[in-house]
Amino acid sequence: MAEAVINGAKIWYETSGKGEPILLHHGYTASRVNWAPVAKILEQHYQVIMMECRGTGASEHTVDGYSLQQYALDVIGLMDHLSIDRLTYAGHSMGGGIGFVLATEQSERLNRLVLMAPIPSGGTGPVDEQRLAERVDAINRQDEAYFMNSYRAGIQMPELDTEPWFEDRTRHLLSLSEGHLTGGAKTMSSLRVSDQLAYITLPTLMIAGSADGLMPYNIADYQALPNADLCVISRAGHETAVHAPAEVASAIHRFMQFGPAPKPRFP
Repeated sequence: MAEAVINGAKIWYETSGKGEPILLHHGYTASRVNWAPVAKILEQHYQVIMMECRGTGASEHTVDGYSLQQYALDVIGLMDHLSIDRLTYAGHSMGGGIGFVLATEQSERLNRLVLMAPIPSGGTGPVDEQRLAERVDAINRQDEAYFMNSYRAGIQMPELDTEPWFEDRTRHLLSLSEGHLTGGAKTMSSLRVSDQLAYITLPTLMIAGSADGLMPYNIADYQALPNADLCVISRAGHETAVHAPAEVASAIHRFMQFGPAPKPRFP
């Protein structure tokens, strides 16, 4: 584990394994923990880089910089710090939104793009200001019960969505900066790159969970990408890499080896 000052912020990162580099970026209220099971598998074949964006985990709670564009610049800054010219970028949820920004604004720095249950290319819809204010208030009060009850109400995979997992997620949520919580929600809402997907020629892998509410948006974005493959994983929700780490790692490994399969043609 290490940290580097990237664009004025202390950013936590970790590298493991050897080989072609692949960077794994977490989602909005997530952390390195969500990618860790997949990283353990991929590091047998690749140099795996995990990072936590500003305002989350062990990275600095900065005054500003909470936008997809800045998060993307922080990825590029970490690459520069590690003397990596190009790599494969893999982003989950909000991390997928960062992937869309990188692919449309910094494609020359990417070899491939992996989008795992990404936010929609047209944004996440209007921000629920009341719910956002409630979450900020719960963090300020360190109200564990507020988040635990929310997680319990949304159980999808009883064998995986356990109390210890919810407790770990809640501890992380309570450590988020207010800037990231509010800025992250607003920047995901304002993402607008749907009309640019047809011009993203990078080899792309779209991974979706069959039980994720974002799956229809993921499939629609996959269909708009000209050089993309699709992997839908059964019995996996939005926490795709936690619900099915072996399947996610296998899909990424195949994609890294062979690229996207040709899209099907219909008469």
